[in-house]
Amino acid sequence: MTTNCAFLENELMDVVRLFKNRPDQIQHSYRYEDGVFFNDFVIDGQSFSFKDREQVRDELEFKRLERRFAKLALYEILSEKYSEKMPWGALTGIRPTKLAYTELEKGLDFRPLFEKMRVSKQNVELVAQILKAQEGIYEKRDGNVDLFISIPFCPTKCAYCSFITAPIEKTRYFLPDYLTALEREIEESKPLIQNLRSIYIGGGTPFALSVSGLERVLKPLDSLAKVEYTVEAGRPDVFTREKLALLKEHGVTRICINPQTFSDETLQKIGRRHTVSDVYKAFEMIDGLGFDVNVDLIAGLEGESVETFISGVEKAVQTGAENITVHCLSLKSGAKLKEECSYIENQSISDMISASREILSGAGYEPYYMYRQKYQAGNNENVGWTKPNKACVYNIDIMEETTDNLALGANAVSKRVTFDNGRIERFASQKDLKTYLEKIDEILQKRAKFFQKQL
Repeated sequence: MTTNCAFLENELMDVVRLFKNRPDQIQHSYRYEDGVFFNDFVIDGQSFSFKDREQVRDELEFKRLERRFAKLALYEILSEKYSEKMPWGALTGIRPTKLAYTELEKGLDFRPLFEKMRVSKQNVELVAQILKAQEGIYEKRDGNVDLFISIPFCPTKCAYCSFITAPIEKTRYFLPDYLTALEREIEESKPLIQNLRSIYIGGGTPFALSVSGLERVLKPLDSLAKVEYTVEAGRPDVFTREKLALLKEHGVTRICINPQTFSDETLQKIGRRHTVSDVYKAFEMIDGLGFDVNVDLIAGLEGESVETFISGVEKAVQTGAENITVHCLSLKSGAKLKEECSYIENQSISDMISASREILSGAGYEPYYMYRQKYQAGNNENVGWTKPNKACVYNIDIMEETTDNLALGANAVSKRVTFDNGRIERFASQKDLKTYLEKIDEILQKRAKFFQKQL
């Protein structure tokens, strides 16, 4: 691709990547004159011209409109050229709900913009439902913070996984020092917390730790455990009654059971060691303990038919889980799956997503958060569904980026949100365990400076 506006090249390539069929050559030129945005394209020798007049209030809005009109123009061309419409139209690089909130904060209805960007009617309605479900939880307030603890250990690494996790058998050597470093991080980071909204211990698979190892993570958090408190217990093959009792003792309110599928054949293909029977055993273990439960499923896993996926959604509903998130398979850097292909071709993905919406809404769940990723099968989305009044605060805060995120541990990415200029800044800890342990002093000092406080 060639363009006279260099910063637009990546934005336009995001549009190109939506389509399996792609042009051989794209030339783009752009100019702005007298309140009009001009975008001209030459695609495989054919010329196209677009003009969009829009009132511009400031430089930030000007840049936003530059991107928006260029992407929309290219989408219109490719959609017509390949006779294909995407469920989210020309929207790329932004979370749809964040864009909707931006319009609402300007006193506008978000629907006209979404329609202009060629978002499907079903997805416009999905966004409206999510915004309604977030009422009473969505909040922009200085000082709000969520606490994330990273446990980068797993029994095995799944084919679709891009995290730094490795099988715990290969990383167990680092575990004692990692827990010591994490204990120190928790204690020394407490002064950075103002208004704590939630705690989330994720991974990896936190339940890959032993009971004593898990307690070393939980105990330093006891003084903070007066908010929504989630542990991503994860795979059912590492569940034990002792670990669940320990969570209860330390004030945990919500756990995640993440089967990803209710097919034994698929579990084997993606590298899981557990069975569907183990999933049900995990639910039996938590019965009566009072935890809210989050369940994850993935649409588009290798070899799964629409019927198999639908059966999995129905079985997830039958567990009684308070939250069910339907992820759409995506190709992520670092994942085995991305090494094997560059585009996920699965015509049934949209049927799976459509069926999941019908099943979950029919069972009394409502969509409450959503995000999209690059290289996502069918160009669809990931949606969290909740029973009434059971939405996960952490998921809303993180997906809408309305709070600071204090993230501790290897490969943990802290975020600081500034509302007056809309900036989101990030501070990432080292990814690999060895470097993280070697740099722990530096990490603590830099994070304290990042949040503009002194330990």
